Amino acid sequence: MKTLTASACIVLIATISAPGIAASKHDGHGAMAPGMKMQGQAPTEVKMVEGLVKKVDTSAGKVTLAHGPLPNLGMDFSMTMVFRVKDTAWLEQMKTGDKIRFLADNVNGAITVVKFEPTK
Repeated sequence: MKTLTASACIVLIATISAPGIAASKHDGHGAMAPGMKMQGQAPTEVKMVEGLVKKVDTSAGKVTLAHGPLPNLGMDFSMTMVFRVKDTAWLEQMKTGDKIRFLADNVNGAITVVKFEPTK
């Protein structure tokens, strides 16, 4: 009888505490580090970055830009890199040596210029 009572108490305690244990083990899941965003989520408060056009490759649909930090992509430093462009017609508006302002994002695994404007 003692064994049956003890077993019943253990089952009752486990049943009552299981939801609390499950909740505590999963606290923080789904939380994102600062600066991270879910793919497909619109950028919030992301400022356009200044860049200098180094090369335009219309046949590949790419542009090489020297640019400042891209914090929305976790790049907190200046560098020169090749970007795809959202709209290849933009490449006709860019020439080597042009200064532009642009916004880049990760589109299907490729860092892509998703918005741009020439600067004066």
